[in-house]
Amino acid sequence: MTDTATRRRPPRVTDRTAFTFRGGGVRADRLFQAICVAAGLMVLAILALILISTANQAWPAFRDEGLSFIGTDDWAPNNGKFGALALIYGTVVVSIIALVLAVPVSIGIALFLTEVAHPRLRVWVVTVIDLLAATPSVVFGLWGIIVVAPKLVPVYQWIHDVFGGIPILGSLFGQPVSNGYTYMTAGIIVAIMIMPIITSITREVYGTVPSLDKQAAYALGATRWEMIKGAVFPHSFGGMVGAAMLGLGRAMGETIAIALVIGAAVQITPNLYASGEAMPSIIVRQWGESSGVHTSALVGLGVVLFAITVLVNYVARFVVRRAEQRMRGATA
Repeated sequence: MTDTATRRRPPRVTDRTAFTFRGGGVRADRLFQAICVAAGLMVLAILALILISTANQAWPAFRDEGLSFIGTDDWAPNNGKFGALALIYGTVVVSIIALVLAVPVSIGIALFLTEVAHPRLRVWVVTVIDLLAATPSVVFGLWGIIVVAPKLVPVYQWIHDVFGGIPILGSLFGQPVSNGYTYMTAGIIVAIMIMPIITSITREVYGTVPSLDKQAAYALGATRWEMIKGAVFPHSFGGMVGAAMLGLGRAMGETIAIALVIGAAVQITPNLYASGEAMPSIIVRQWGESSGVHTSALVGLGVVLFAITVLVNYVARFVVRRAEQRMRGATA
């Protein structure tokens, strides 16, 4: 009896053993903290080096053009003129079209997968979304040239015939170009490309909503849509904005697909059915034949695109922070 009790008795932890465990744990925790800080600083250092190196390469164009580099729309390399305003306009227009089309559909797919779909169907849909996210952008571009653009020309023409007489809508939905290579076509292709990214992140965010919040909404008599508005959306607002911003970053930086379907016309026009140009697409289009200040101007477009992306993300974080503060104040 005594031998059995002795065998089952837990080992005694002496003060020296406790001190050893405590000291090793503190050292390991400090090492882990140092590694995490170094990794974070490395990311910032890489971004800073990218910005410094590209700004240095673009400095000849910035020096020669000054503020007219982003203030004028005259991009004529043969004449030594590099005004990026029309290219900035094209990038923003295509990105806005892509977000307007992709975000509602992505939110709907994410809600369907998390709240409605059967588990077996959910697996298949998620697999298709992942495959769509892994498809190379050049495939989307070729599909846009061969299939999408020709099929959309009659649709563009019909919309123009219906809304052409309305003042504002007539300017937006003007006379389409005959080949279908337009801002709208580029926006549609990019929307399809960023949809899997937004959907996947939004679906993961919806999955973090506590089930107790959902059950409480149902217990109070809420319908499924009321539960989503009252429990899912408030809890997931920050993640939804973050998903949209990641999609926006992909849309603003997309190159090959936009270069194939946008039309390569450097102009500023409200007509979404007109051809245009964007910063990433003109970089890939003209880089091989550029030299001197022309190359510096193309690098400068990359710097401007980087700055716009940082600014958009900062504004998005500010919006999320203000919205979360209002939500906390409303629930307090």
